[in-house]
Amino acid sequence: MTIQARPATSSALRLPQRLAGMTLPALFCLSLPALAVQTINVGHTLSDNSHYSAGVDAFKAKLEELSTGEFVVEEHTSGSLGGERAMIEGLQIGTIDAVITSTGPLGNFVPQSYVLDLPFLFDDYDHARCVLDSEIGQELLDKVGEHDLVGLAWSENGFRHMTNNVRDIKTPQDDAGLKIRTMENEVHMAAFKAMGAHPTPMAFPELFTALQQGTVDGQENPISVILTSNLWEVQDHLSLTGHVYSPAIMLGSPILWDGLNDEQKGWFIEAARAGAEATREMVSRLETEGVDELESKGMSVVRDIDKAPFREAVQPAYKIYTDEYGSEWLDRIRGSECSES
Repeated sequence: MTIQARPATSSALRLPQRLAGMTLPALFCLSLPALAVQTINVGHTLSDNSHYSAGVDAFKAKLEELSTGEFVVEEHTSGSLGGERAMIEGLQIGTIDAVITSTGPLGNFVPQSYVLDLPFLFDDYDHARCVLDSEIGQELLDKVGEHDLVGLAWSENGFRHMTNNVRDIKTPQDDAGLKIRTMENEVHMAAFKAMGAHPTPMAFPELFTALQQGTVDGQENPISVILTSNLWEVQDHLSLTGHVYSPAIMLGSPILWDGLNDEQKGWFIEAARAGAEATREMVSRLETEGVDELESKGMSVVRDIDKAPFREAVQPAYKIYTDEYGSEWLDRIRGSECSES
């Protein structure tokens, strides 16, 4: 049976005045349901002028570009969603979508990552970045995925240096008796105990007040964190010990991840890598410019450090690590092409 269309009458062609003059494609779009926009909440513990925030800005720009607005990113800074460990737990239950965190608390969830926190493991930034961008780094990201987390990309904090309010630190013996805030990381704590300090783990959002009130004498962090978190306001002495290279990592919630298709997952990974690159660029800039700025703000800076005595002093941390977790990952890093370059 053939159905013939009835000729349109003038009344049938009459459109509401607000639609007059619109093109057929525009009218067609009006008939489509509006695309759902999903907000991605990203948290971290640093300020909105930090290298983490620079990374989130780049992540946001790339993800929103790739998804043509299907995903929008909302940043939560300064520990407003909790400390790093609490935020990682939030990822696992789906209350947070993504987090940039140091590796300090990550070892509590992914023990293999403790290897990255061994003191004096990496010679310089090129060495560390080479390892994290290699097959070794990707395999560690894959290990993260075995613990109800999604490893999106390795980011960066930088080499950690010591600050305190008591004295200049030039030798390991100068650490003796100092109460030093460390991350919640058994490898870091072992290293400071070996130098005679009293490591005091606490969440980063609590640190400024603890230094201000004298709860702890000092702390250790990269220049980027010391500067952008205004720690120079509550610390007098800075020693460029560079005792640990501190990666950061962008993690995603498995609950978010499981709801994405393969194309969307690709967007998130590409955006996370763009964020990591922006973070590294800022860390590199502050590593060269930030020390002068901290000195101009009144900090006493010890620049020339003989690191050999520090390397010797922290060797017990290596034994604690290998006794607990073996030497496979350590041997792979030491034997990689990155170490030979």
